[in-house]
Parts: sequence; structure tokens; C-alpha cells
Amino acid sequence: MDNHIVPPVYSQIALDVALRIARGELKENTKIYGRSVMSSEYGVSPETIRRAMKLLEDMEIVEIKQNSGVRVISAENARRYVEKFSRQNDIRTYQASLHELLAQQEAIGRQIAEVAGSIVRINEKFSEINPFHNYEVRVPANSPVIGKTLGELNFWQQTAATVIAIRRGEKIILSPGPYASLLADDIVIFIGDLRCIETVSSFIGQS
Repeated sequence: MDNHIVPPVYSQIALDVALRIARGELKENTKIYGRSVMSSEYGVSPETIRRAMKLLEDMEIVEIKQNSGVRVISAENARRYVEKFSRQNDIRTYQASLHELLAQQEAIGRQIAEVAGSIVRINEKFSEINPFHNYEVRVPANSPVIGKTLGELNFWQQTAATVIAIRRGEKIILSPGPYASLLADDIVIFIGDLRCIETVSSFIGQS
């Protein structure tokens, strides 16, 4: 949907005439063409031209005299009118842009709510079918497991916990096999029940 506000035709014609006066194409104290000529020039009815001239008269840009036509009286007022119209048009443009952005924000908000809802539903479903949770334990500097592989340690047999990753500084080792060794300050990420936390902590030497 186009949110831009289009000024009435007579207002657009008044602006065009004001621009011509401001640029000096139509001089002060000179007469503007009659309604019939301007109607043909702009392709509108004489009534539309009359309303445009009345608007310019209200702005003290022209003077309308009965049976004498329209006379230009102030190029300065014409420039002021053009500037004012431009400012108002800028405001309308910004308002339309703001309206469009707010509509986009509302649409994005709905999308975020839908995605968040999907995540919650997936987590709930996963929790129902998976009773295990991820836990993390750091390998202390004096741990007896340092330098040994998971296979050598019989990690799963000793702790009933399954190591799913080892975080080593900025690096993450996913699904480490039996030949993956443990180093000081490694973060061992494993799954299991609550009892595994204490078992793993004790096994790698962390209280």
C-alpha cells in the first residue's frame, strides 16, 4: 500500500505557479494568463484553476481583481510558499516512512513470536523424549586424567556419562572418540542424569 499523501491538483498547480514566480518566469506586477488558457495548459477545469489562484491569493502571492484577472504581487511570498510546501512535503514523506517502518516492525514482531513459539514447542517435545541434559565440568590443572584418552580412562564405564564435546579454549571438539585426550582447563561437555555431575567431577579430580 502506498502511504504517501498526494496533494490536491489545485494545490499542485498553485505550487507550480509559485515556483514560476519565484524563478522570475512570471514577474511582479504582471498578469497571469486567464483561466481558460491555464485550464488548457494544465489539462484541468477552470474551477480547479480558480481554486489554485485563490490559494495563491491567500498566501499574498497574487491579487485577483474582478474582470481584471490575476496579477503577481510578491515573488518573495512565492519563495516562502515554496519553502513551506517543501517542508510540509518532507514531513509527510517522513511520516509515511515511519508508518511503513512501524508496519514492518509489527510484522517482524509477529515472526519473532512465531519462531520463539516454535522453539519452545520443540524444546518441550525434546524434553519429553530426552530425559538427559547437557552438563559441563572443567579439568583442573592437577587432575589425574590429564594426558589420557577417553578410551584409556574408560570414561563412560566409570561415570555412566557420555562425552558429547570438549571445549578447549576457542576450539570445540564435537563427538570426541576414544582416542581424544584431556588437557588441563578443558571443558568436558557430557550428557547423563543428575548423578553424573558428581560422578564426573570426582572422576576428573574436581570437588
